[in-house]
Parts: sequence; C-alpha cells; structure tokens
Amino acid sequence: MKHHDANRKLGRSRDGRRALLKGLAVSLIRDGKITTTEAKAKELRPFVEKFITHAKKGGMVSRRLLVARLGSEIGAEKLVKDIAPRYMDRDGGYTRIIKLVPRASDASPMAVIEFV
Repeated sequence: MKHHDANRKLGRSRDGRRALLKGLAVSLIRDGKITTTEAKAKELRPFVEKFITHAKKGGMVSRRLLVARLGSEIGAEKLVKDIAPRYMDRDGGYTRIIKLVPRASDASPMAVIEFV
C-alpha cells in the first residue's frame, strides 16, 4: 500500500531532502525569486508558506522556531521584518510558480518560484 507517500523524494535521503529544502528556502527568502526544477519548486512552496504564516504571528516564539527550522538567523529576521508584513491581510498563497522551458542538458522541467 502507498499510504502516506505524498512527498517527492528528489533522489535524496530524508536528511538530504531536508537540507536541500532549507537551502532553497533561505535562497528564496534572501533573493525573493529562484530558478529550480519544477519538482523542487512544488516541494518548496508549502515549506516556505508555513514559515511565512509563523512569521506573521511575530513574537519571540515564532522567531526562535524560524531560526531553528531554517538554520539562518538572517533569513528568519528578513521573514519577520520584511516579508511577513506584506502578507498580513492575505490568508495564504504567498508564492507563485512559473514554468519555464526544459533545461537543455537533461530536459528537466524548470520553474521560477517567487513571492507574490
């Protein structure tokens, strides 16, 4: 049975996937927009949107949780001070994924993920 098998494995172990998503999340928070494969972008979207929801709450508990889960104090501060205030009146859907042409080398579907 394939119960609870919803996440993409991205060709990595659990720890490798977690590290990849953290790195992509920090890059997205820092730059506001990144180009990656479509599968990685689709996995990154809910990962980052949960962080924004926590950042909207403000408070010390939320900041500490963001630092612990992101592994970056700079990323957590930027989320709380710059990104979260833009979405205070929005209930979700903080990011958008735009599909691009496939990558030339291996024809992987590419996408841009950015904040709305």
